Amino acid sequence: QVQLVESGGGLVQAGGSLKLSCAASGSIVSLNIMGWYRQAPGKQRELVATISTRGVTTYANSVRGRFSISRDNAKNTLYLQMNSLKAEDTGVYYCNTAGSNWPDYWGQGTQVTVSS
Repeated sequence: QVQLVESGGGLVQAGGSLKLSCAASGSIVSLNIMGWYRQAPGKQRELVATISTRGVTTYANSVRGRFSISRDNAKNTLYLQMNSLKAEDTGVYYCNTAGSNWPDYWGQGTQVTVSS
């Protein structure tokens, strides 16, 4: 079974930065379109950034220009650099594949809390 372990979250003031990491088992990071998702309190989980196997990235409008997704295939690790954080970025962040099907299995996520 695929294992996804997210880390790097925490409490940060508005305007600050955090870098999230996602360690994955096997070759899932190098073989798939990968994404970072977040779930804010009381809201549905949403996809905020993706990176293709060729390194092409996409971002939700709400984070474009502030977040940067990257991958290290040799380490099977996905990253999310988050800058200029806002209170509305608060939530639990998850990594997973970002293909045509919504993933069935999720890791525990990492909590990001931005204080205003």
